[in-house]
Amino acid sequence: MHKRGFEIVSAYQDDPAVKLPVRSTKQAAGYDFFAREDFVLKSIWRYDFIRLFRLIKNEHPLTESDFRRATKILKPLLVPTGVKAYMQPDEVLILANRSSNPLKRGLVIPNGIGVIDADYYNNPDNEGEIFIQMVNTSPKDVVIEQGERIGQGIFMPFLTADDDQGGQGERTSGFGSTGR
Repeated sequence: MHKRGFEIVSAYQDDPAVKLPVRSTKQAAGYDFFAREDFVLKSIWRYDFIRLFRLIKNEHPLTESDFRRATKILKPLLVPTGVKAYMQPDEVLILANRSSNPLKRGLVIPNGIGVIDADYYNNPDNEGEIFIQMVNTSPKDVVIEQGERIGQGIFMPFLTADDDQGGQGERTSGFGSTGR
C-alpha cells in the first residue's frame, strides 16, 4: 500500500498538460504544484477597491451595497491544479506560496497556508482536487500559464492533544467543508 503521494483527478486523466507535483532539488521540502489551465488573477486595484478604501478612511458609513461589493472584490481566487493528494490519517499536506510570488508578482495566499486533510482525498464534491487560493495585490492583472509553478506542498505528520475529543465528524463535501 502506498503511504502518500499525488494522482491526477479523473476528469483530467487524459490531459497531458496536467502535471503531478515534483520536488525541484534533492533537498527541497516542498513539491511544486502547477496550474491546470491558463488563469487570470485580476488585480484587486482594478475594482472599486480604492473607492471603498476612501470611504473607510474618511469614516463614512458603508452601506450593504458597499459590503456586497467589497466581498466580491476582496476575495481569493482558486487556481486549479488537476491534482489530488493521498496520505496517512495522521498526516496533512501544507500548501505554501512560492517565495518569488509575492516579491516578483504580488501574488499572496491570503490565509498564509492551505491545509489539505487526509479525508479531502476523493471527496464527493470535487474528488479532492487541490486549488491554491491566491490574491493579486499588484497593480496589474497576472496571467498564470498552464503548467506554471504556482505553489508548493509539504507533507507533515500532526499531533493531537491528550484526551482529544474532536474528530468525530465525517467530511461530507469538498473545499472548506469541515464546518464552522
